[in-house]
Amino acid sequence: MALPRLPMDQFLLQRGYITQDQLDEAKQVAKQTSNPDLGKVILNLGFAGEREILHAQAQEAGHPFVDLDRVTVEPAAISAVPERIAKMHSVVPVKKEGSNLWVAMSNPNNLQAIDDVRLASGLMVKPAVALGAAIEDAIRKYYAGQSAGGGEEAPAAAAAAPAAAGGSKMTSDMRALMAQAQTVRDVADRGIKEDASDEEMAEQAPIIRLANAVIQQAIVDRASDIHVEPQERAVRVRYRIDGVLMEAMTVPKNLQAPLVSRLKIMSEMNIAERRIPQDGRIEVRNQGKDFDLRVSSIPTPFGEKIVMRILDKGNAMVGLAKLGMLPDVQARIEELVSQPNGMFLCTGPTGSGKTTTQYSVLNKLNTMEVNIITIEDPVEYQLSGIAQVQVNRKAGLTFATALRAFLRQDPDIILVGEMRDLETAEIAIEASLTGHLVLSTLHTNDAPSATLRMVDMGVEPYLISATVIGILAQRLGRKIDPENKEPYVVKEIDLRRFGLEVKDADADVTLYRGVPSENNRHTGYRGRMGIHELMCMNEEIAELVVRRAPLADIKAAAKANGMKELREDGLAKVLAGVTTPEEVMRVVFTAGF
Repeated sequence: MALPRLPMDQFLLQRGYITQDQLDEAKQVAKQTSNPDLGKVILNLGFAGEREILHAQAQEAGHPFVDLDRVTVEPAAISAVPERIAKMHSVVPVKKEGSNLWVAMSNPNNLQAIDDVRLASGLMVKPAVALGAAIEDAIRKYYAGQSAGGGEEAPAAAAAAPAAAGGSKMTSDMRALMAQAQTVRDVADRGIKEDASDEEMAEQAPIIRLANAVIQQAIVDRASDIHVEPQERAVRVRYRIDGVLMEAMTVPKNLQAPLVSRLKIMSEMNIAERRIPQDGRIEVRNQGKDFDLRVSSIPTPFGEKIVMRILDKGNAMVGLAKLGMLPDVQARIEELVSQPNGMFLCTGPTGSGKTTTQYSVLNKLNTMEVNIITIEDPVEYQLSGIAQVQVNRKAGLTFATALRAFLRQDPDIILVGEMRDLETAEIAIEASLTGHLVLSTLHTNDAPSATLRMVDMGVEPYLISATVIGILAQRLGRKIDPENKEPYVVKEIDLRRFGLEVKDADADVTLYRGVPSENNRHTGYRGRMGIHELMCMNEEIAELVVRRAPLADIKAAAKANGMKELREDGLAKVLAGVTTPEEVMRVVFTAGF
């Protein structure tokens, strides 16, 4: 079933999918745009279709390609894999050969999908490559009429149901899995299972399914992070949902080593190294969507703590209109980034949505007429049509060295993931002065403070006033569950600290709050939205920056120029019934505010 391996471009030529002239042109375009993905360049130029490109990439990697529109799918193969497993991982079993099962998938390196299919079928999985759309069509075709879960004997935890309340109660599937895993562990501890090391334990079915279930449940619960935290007597698993950590389950202490080892194996870490921090990555497909998990481990007194950041690849293409901006703020940002040169900055703490905002700006600006290059650490999402470069300090590739190279790449727009030092800031400023639009981020509490932060870094104030066109400070706050909310009344005086102009202290103001329910995990909140503070540079603010004026003077000038402070933007969303005063206080207010 496998084909002889050839370089992708040679395979395309050999099959007659492209001509030599087309290949030469594609390589030239790839070189000019610093795009290492030649297949994507060929696809974008229209020289070959997605099917041909995927076929060439599959054989180059040593995997067979399956055209599901032409091959005959064996009923015995379909019956070996439950429908929910096929749907969850977007895979189709194609052919059964003895103890082997050929399975079509769009990502043949999806370890979790392979594990779940192997456990469900009891067969050795041989991955093949097929188009994602063809896989979805085949699932609908070959599993038509089957129930979603009736009669399946596959591990139930691979598609664990949502937690019952607050994300803090385990599903019955997870309890059953932990019981199975604990039984296997107890047998191993008694010496009945021969030479069961932690690594071997990590490869046993209950541990594999438990690790997969922890990840799948987090995705179902819309978590942004998974924390696996060894304690003295147990292992606590928490999910960060809508910005707040919630306990998901407690795992018995004797499952700690195999569970942590399994997660490290999945993320391709060194499981024998437990003394130093490590980083890894897991690719997951769930319900037709692709997710990247950025995994980090650190040593603690009770064992290694694992944190997994869940990145939904589809979220990278969120437009500005979906970030929760007030209409006037969005309109001013769109006006700012339409300028041919200058520097637009996003500020805020870690996890405040700065990267999502900058990606949304790039998504708006990404057209055939402009050349966009980014330098990031790390590249969180792959953006089609944009040349993205990842920092590699071991190889000497820093923000500063990449920026120098960018200036020779004829860019129109440059994204600098973060301005961390004077050298990076100076080159970014040079780029904006020489006719480029530069997007970047800083860690400051509000928009006016960004100018002082740059001065502290050593940037000359006159360069800041000459290049910075706008600064957006932001936070992420939880939204009231729109399907479960109720009104209540407060006095105007109670909202004065948010910047409300009080006309009658005893006047009533109607606000809304969420009603705890299963839909919102009994928190009253569901989802998050941005709270923003936009400072647009004008002559007065520029002059204050050059004179190194106090922060209070810069803030006053910005407000006179139309800037709404974070608390005022939050108040507008409170009055609109989108969030609550308590949530705005939680994410915006700091000591001395």
